[in-house]
Amino acid sequence: MSKKTEIRTDGAPTPAPIFSQGVRKGPMLQVSGQGPQDPKTGEYLHEGDVKAQTRRTLENVRAVLEAGGAGVEDVLMFRVYLTERGDFAAMNEVYGEFVREHCPSGVFPGRTTVFVTLPQAPMLVEIDALACVSE
Repeated sequence: MSKKTEIRTDGAPTPAPIFSQGVRKGPMLQVSGQGPQDPKTGEYLHEGDVKAQTRRTLENVRAVLEAGGAGVEDVLMFRVYLTERGDFAAMNEVYGEFVREHCPSGVFPGRTTVFVTLPQAPMLVEIDALACVSE
């Protein structure tokens, strides 16, 4: 039976004490929801700019993936949480650029997008990911 392993990196914001940035068990890697925070300071960035927040958030997800031995190409599913329905097109534009840049196979991950209230007021977007790590 595979051991469950915590994934940590300085390339993404420090998580709250009650969850991990990522968890790997066997080939599966779950990245906790990331937001538009500076990995070094934890400060929320790009207030009011969903495009810039989406890019920063995806870079934070990518840092945890890489720390766990995976990349965006290995992602099976992204879940995107937005605070405003009107931000969907702008988020989707940046998301599309990101996955095209990081999925050279052209096989893009699945995705779900939901509209929610997020835990911190400056957050317009939060994204998590499930990846299968190549052995």
